[in-house]
Amino acid sequence: MIALASFRQAYLLKKRIAGSILKQQGIHGIGVGLRDPKHPKKGAAIIVYADALATTGRTRKNKKNRRPPVPRYLKSRSGVPFRVVRSARFCKKGTNGSSFTRRIRPVIAGYSVGTPEGSGTAGLIVSNDGCGGSRLILSNNHVLVDNNTRRYSPTIQPGGADGGTVPRDQIGQLDRFVRLSKRKANYLDAATSKPLRRSLLKPAYAVFGTVPGYVKAYKIGDRFKKVGRTTGVVTGTVESIHTDVQVDYGGYGNLGTITFKDQSIIRGRRPVSLEGDSGSVWLTRKGNYAAAVNFAGSDNGMLSIAYPVDLFMRVFGTHVAKPGTHRVRRGATGKYACIHPLSPKLISRLRPIKAVPHKSIRSRD
Repeated sequence: MIALASFRQAYLLKKRIAGSILKQQGIHGIGVGLRDPKHPKKGAAIIVYADALATTGRTRKNKKNRRPPVPRYLKSRSGVPFRVVRSARFCKKGTNGSSFTRRIRPVIAGYSVGTPEGSGTAGLIVSNDGCGGSRLILSNNHVLVDNNTRRYSPTIQPGGADGGTVPRDQIGQLDRFVRLSKRKANYLDAATSKPLRRSLLKPAYAVFGTVPGYVKAYKIGDRFKKVGRTTGVVTGTVESIHTDVQVDYGGYGNLGTITFKDQSIIRGRRPVSLEGDSGSVWLTRKGNYAAAVNFAGSDNGMLSIAYPVDLFMRVFGTHVAKPGTHRVRRGATGKYACIHPLSPKLISRLRPIKAVPHKSIRSRD
């Protein structure tokens, strides 16, 4: 009888080998998930996101009837099995599409937002001054920032890819962001935008209404829902956590392909992360609590790359803006089968950068 691998074993193994595995050609990510999603009791596994594996060595007869051999580095070790998930490369999801692209005032989560150069999604309306304080838009760096720099960047709704222009559609400007690194590991693609005036933002979420707060943790197999600027209303299941991935940012900020650590992969039955969905926020299936921030996905959109919204809240010192008292739920428990927060030391290294304000900015409708 084969012993079941524990999530602790899988997590520790993943930490030890992730660096070398990600260097292999055609590998896009490595994380922790279920050995068999249809039978959770079969235990944990290392999940590897990769291109279709090519055969190696000399050509064999009847090769069309044979499955490609599994490379040595993907064979079970330390009692932990590997499960290869076929996936094209991961890339940021900013621009193009057709859903939730109209002009809306006041602005709510789920609709197109961006700069004159492109569009993403307004993920949440958050606050950093208590329930009656300032309101901000939560989204991604590559949605709200001018090429990963502190330069003044106007926020328009709808975004530039949906016909939004300055000054007619300007609702605010970039406030703070976490700079993406080409050399060091990244943990979140995040930014906030400050409105020209408070009344331009409404603490609500398209289709689902009020978001009462957020969860600090979730686990493999949890089911979520969200509204994105391109894919609209979708649902997905957490396929892997503690996942290290390589994401292609193309020419944005001259970044190319960069590494993210401790991400979550959320799978949909239809596309859930297409261009323009960047910044959209996954909610819990019941209760509408914010759970994770989408910023990238597989080429076909079936996989969403997201990080825990709790990480955003801790780094930016914010919470969900809503009428009345906001709530923070503990969520799932278990150190290795569910996400766990980064250390205070690492959080301090992710301190947001203040953007350069526009000296002559005026309130506009």
